[in-house]
Amino acid sequence: MLVLLAFIIVFHITSAALLFISTIDNAWWTGDTFSTDIWKTCNYTGGVANCTDISSNNDYYQAIQTVQATMILATILCCIGLFVFVLQLFRLKQGERFVFTAIVQLLSCLCVMIGASVYSALHTEFHAKGPQIMKSGSYGYSFILAWIAFAFTFISSIMYLILRKRK
Repeated sequence: MLVLLAFIIVFHITSAALLFISTIDNAWWTGDTFSTDIWKTCNYTGGVANCTDISSNNDYYQAIQTVQATMILATILCCIGLFVFVLQLFRLKQGERFVFTAIVQLLSCLCVMIGASVYSALHTEFHAKGPQIMKSGSYGYSFILAWIAFAFTFISSIMYLILRKRK
């Protein structure tokens, strides 16, 4: 049981780390001379990065803010889920399930799915007014980590639903 508990905690911490990295790092849409995320766009010339924040001048600024908000909310919910799980370890009676933790993780999973889906559906519109080279980019590792975090949070929510407290 102790090995299973350690695995679940490590899995949950990994999910939170993936969410932090995908939300913070500047690699949702990348190319040879640029990278962009949900916060800023960076152009690289001669090894020097010229970064600008995504402004409200963008026609799809509200959609970008939706992605920002859902990714932040997913990260916060994942961290709350870990805290709730630790509390439930000491508070639940023997044989009860970790339902509340599962619900919090499922909400985190839903937020990641919404954020990544909005970005994947509207990424061409987000970069439409940018330089021509931005249109020839591809999804970066932060975007991929967001989808991996979606899978991890979904799997952990299922694990919490199945898991019962034992001695």
